[in-house]
Amino acid sequence: MNHMMAKAKIYLTGTAAAVLAATSPASAETLRGALLEAYQTNPTLNAARAGQRANDENVPITLADGRPNVSVSGFYNENVRTSPNSFTAPSRTTGAQADATLPIFQGGTVRNRIRAARDRVEAGQADLRSTEANLFTNVVAAYLDVISNRNIVELNANQVRVLDTNLQATSDRFEIGDLTRTDVAQAEARLSTARANLDSAEAELAAAEENYLRLVGEWPEELEPPPPLPELPATPDAAEDIAVLNNPDLIAAQHNADAAERDIAAARGTRLPRLEAFARGNYTNFLNTLGSPALPPEDNARFFQEETTATVGLRATLPIYQGGRPAAQVRQSQARLQQAEETVIATERAVVADVRAAFSRYRAALQVIDATGTAVEANELALEGVRAENSVGLRTILDILNAEQELLNSQVDLVTARRNAYVAGFNLLAAMGQAEAQDLGLDGGVLYDPNVNYRRVDNQWFDWNDDPRPVTQSTRTVDNPERGMTNPEN
Repeated sequence: MNHMMAKAKIYLTGTAAAVLAATSPASAETLRGALLEAYQTNPTLNAARAGQRANDENVPITLADGRPNVSVSGFYNENVRTSPNSFTAPSRTTGAQADATLPIFQGGTVRNRIRAARDRVEAGQADLRSTEANLFTNVVAAYLDVISNRNIVELNANQVRVLDTNLQATSDRFEIGDLTRTDVAQAEARLSTARANLDSAEAELAAAEENYLRLVGEWPEELEPPPPLPELPATPDAAEDIAVLNNPDLIAAQHNADAAERDIAAARGTRLPRLEAFARGNYTNFLNTLGSPALPPEDNARFFQEETTATVGLRATLPIYQGGRPAAQVRQSQARLQQAEETVIATERAVVADVRAAFSRYRAALQVIDATGTAVEANELALEGVRAENSVGLRTILDILNAEQELLNSQVDLVTARRNAYVAGFNLLAAMGQAEAQDLGLDGGVLYDPNVNYRRVDNQWFDWNDDPRPVTQSTRTVDNPERGMTNPEN
């Protein structure tokens, strides 16, 4: 489906400036590679594509109701008991019958059902876009979760190393009487807490890597920082205008409402006259049993043991009373139309809310990045000052431990804020309908076009034109070995 306005593209090549702190090797995995892998092998997306292909078939199924219908039947009868007054009844009969019907007018029912089916195909294609965007949003979040959690693990591991060195230095100063036992206990307590925090960070990293495996189908290796997002709208109103035109959920709801309106016309058509042309041909063979032993042979010879007949004509049907079924179907379709139209409004509300919330989160995350960046710089200076003041007796060991913890907290907050800003920005793109494969530079012969299958099956006439047995395209992860902890201390 063509988007209703031009959209800025984000080409995820992994070559732009980093959004997160670390710099990865040139051979590292890129966000574009992760999205491409998920695009090709994720079972949720592949299942949605198969579901849309099934939805496509509703059009030829409905078209079949307005096409000719031809059938052939055969029979063989043994008349084990005949009427005593029927002197020439055959004792056995065989034959065949061919019937052909051509609908000419069906009250508009088929025409409106076909239009409704086509509307639902377009709705399904929009739903497929939504599934694709949701998958990409989850992959981006998983990718950033792995990077940020690895950074947090490294920060906590470094904190353990620093506190272990502090504890050794504190113990040495205690041995020479420069510090008290309380100072040593405080250093030991902080080291134990840091090790517990490291264990928790490693558990969060393991969960993030498992989620990445679930979505992408492969374990994350060395991940490059993601490329910068495209320039986003300056105001929430501008983002909302784009979303109202392009959001796939809203487009799907609108097409479903159009289909529901067609259903009303189709239901009303069941009360109108129907006209069809028909043709019938019969062949009967009495197997030389037509006649009677009581008749002279020359009289039996007058009977034809084979006969053929043919009939053509028009058949008109005028429904007079159907038990109230048509009216009930019309009322049901009217209620479903209202349901669909209310769903359009509900979806529009949800889209507007999602856009505004994503915009707000993105702007807030950018402000948090600035604030936490300043906090990191200030805490680094504060730690240096506290250590210097401690060396001349103006600060205690507890002051140093607190300063180190404050620095760690601000560093973790900065990593988290950078992750949140990127994810919120991508969520805003998704809400605006700009986070699908063609928007992310995943072209080059890999894009899945649902219209290809729709055009293939539309107007299929042959009853035996089956597809080959489908083959699963998604990759399994059940056999992937469990990932070990990445803590360099272990």
